[in-house]
Amino acid sequence: MTAKIKLLIPLAVVFLVNYSMGQEALTMTKALQLGLNNYGVIKSKAFQVESSRNSLSQARRDYVPNVVLGAQQVYGTVNGQNGPLYGFGGFAVSSSGLPLPEQNWNAGFGALYLANFNWEVFSFGRARGRIRVADAAMNTAEGDLEQEQFQHQVRVAAAYLNALGSGRVTKAQQKNLERAQVIQRDIVARTKGGLRPGVDSAFANAEVAAAKIALLRAADIQQEQEQNLAFLIGVNYRDIQLDTSFVAGIPVVPGNDTTSRAGNNHPTVNLFQRRVDQSLQQLKLGKSSYYPSINLVGIFQTRASGFAQTYAQDQSRYTNSYSSGVKPTISNYLVGVGLTWNLATIYRTNAQVQALKYNSLAMEADLQLTRDQLKTQLEIADAKLVRALQIKEQVPIQVSSAVDAYMQRSTLYKSGLSNLVDITQAMYLLNRAESDRDLAYINVWQALLLKAAATGDLSLFTNQLSR
Repeated sequence: MTAKIKLLIPLAVVFLVNYSMGQEALTMTKALQLGLNNYGVIKSKAFQVESSRNSLSQARRDYVPNVVLGAQQVYGTVNGQNGPLYGFGGFAVSSSGLPLPEQNWNAGFGALYLANFNWEVFSFGRARGRIRVADAAMNTAEGDLEQEQFQHQVRVAAAYLNALGSGRVTKAQQKNLERAQVIQRDIVARTKGGLRPGVDSAFANAEVAAAKIALLRAADIQQEQEQNLAFLIGVNYRDIQLDTSFVAGIPVVPGNDTTSRAGNNHPTVNLFQRRVDQSLQQLKLGKSSYYPSINLVGIFQTRASGFAQTYAQDQSRYTNSYSSGVKPTISNYLVGVGLTWNLATIYRTNAQVQALKYNSLAMEADLQLTRDQLKTQLEIADAKLVRALQIKEQVPIQVSSAVDAYMQRSTLYKSGLSNLVDITQAMYLLNRAESDRDLAYINVWQALLLKAAATGDLSLFTNQLSR
């Protein structure tokens, strides 16, 4: 490695240290909140909740009876003809008048004013069923949002711990590089003085190069982890300065009573349960289509015409006056109740009802599978937590022994009683011990996070942050 690159690495390290010292630490709690506020998927699901809430409001309003007001004023002829007529597509006029032996073009004004009332007052549960389906859809959307918020907080916390762990590894590799450089300077000085063979100098140079490569690789992984965290919480990568204070100790391990909660109040279980409920409501609504509907109807209308009552006897008895043609003259009203029942609907919807039935069974199977998976995940989390605590108890012994071995080998080498291979091996053991020590505490936190994710209670993890 050239002298220029050797100079740039320490300068880069100094720059990063100074830059991070000028930043406010991003706490785990703040990162979790930023993730909830900024992540795009959560925003999307929040909008879906609002959409389903308005759909529920629409379903409730559909039960309101129809009240139609209408008014029309027209000008045209009233020629009539005996014979059947059906207005296909609604494009035929409904002129009424005397059937005459020949066409005439007498025209006058006419008008129609009406108020119409139509209410499906009883539909054997279809109206309530549509409301219940819309309500279940809204509950499902809310459960989907809650589940996504929970899962994203777990992702953010895991990314935060991974970034912390990769940062610890980078620091351990930096210390290893510094030790290798100290040994390198000592060997180079001894080689120049003829106290050590030249091969030791080459070996030391190789170890320094290997330590620099390990540092660069660790820094690359650290940057990748920090960028992943920045993406999850919606901030700039360079604005992240992690808080390492809470991993200086280990959390209080919760008891096994949390096992019974797995699969009951978990956000994922709640989401699947709401999907089952929605499917059952859709099935009930589908079955209600087998039955008829009862409607109340009412209408009041007033007509006006420019043709006199005696027009049938005298075709000159009409006027082109607008005011006379649109002035109300005749009124009628109608009220009634009607029952409609399309028997073919039973045949048409039977297959749809069967499809909804099997869809409900599929949802229930997914719900049970989710419960079984969470139970397994909780058992794995408990085992990982026990092993992480056991490892944490061993790392101080490992570090202490590695430090003693390194100091011993370093002293023996300087005294000419050991070779470079021995001290390199001791340095490697010390580097690994320091890395294991730095990661041991983080591994306990990660195991606790895994347990919180399996139980569906993130407070098992977040309550320990302030201790």
